[in-house]
Amino acid sequence: MKKIKIYIFNIFYAFFEESMRLYDSKNQKKLENFYRENATIGIGTRIFEEASINNNLDDKSKIKIGNNCDIRGNLLTFGHGGEIIIGDYSFIGERSKIWSAKKITIGDRVLISHNVNIHDNNSHPLDSKLRHEDFKHIKSIGMQKNNNLNELEIIIEDDVWIGFNATILKGVRVGKGAIIGSNTIVTKNIPEYAVCVGNPMKIIKYTR
Repeated sequence: MKKIKIYIFNIFYAFFEESMRLYDSKNQKKLENFYRENATIGIGTRIFEEASINNNLDDKSKIKIGNNCDIRGNLLTFGHGGEIIIGDYSFIGERSKIWSAKKITIGDRVLISHNVNIHDNNSHPLDSKLRHEDFKHIKSIGMQKNNNLNELEIIIEDDVWIGFNATILKGVRVGKGAIIGSNTIVTKNIPEYAVCVGNPMKIIKYTR
């Protein structure tokens, strides 16, 4: 009798696991279909439940994600401008935020860990009165269609690895194969294959 109970339990558990797998697969497909209305998404790319894509320009060509990527973070364009381009086989970790008012280009095979911030702008005006007006506009209407956030393009080349809690600020170019350590703040260009850590950031070695 005990063997029969175990056998029945195993059959039930296998059925439950398969049902959950199909449910998750369906949910993910729904999510991806929803985001495909706001972004251009390549073949084999997965947009996970914890991810979000906020395209305030209503132009799906302004957010392009290549093939075979996994997206778990937040991609956002501002109301007055912005463009995000992500290459093939790249990964964006949970709670990472890529916010563009100008242009952010991320190459192929780039690994971006969790809690990473990549911003090509100041997010709000520097003048306190304008900043308050900007806040009120966002709160009542949405992002402004005309704004000046001192935007500067960011380029992250192929095969870069960015550790958790790192921050990359506007106007920066990260060279091919570079590694950015956790909690590093990047305010200047990084050469190819450099390993960078700290705040202020310093290069500690090269991988080739």
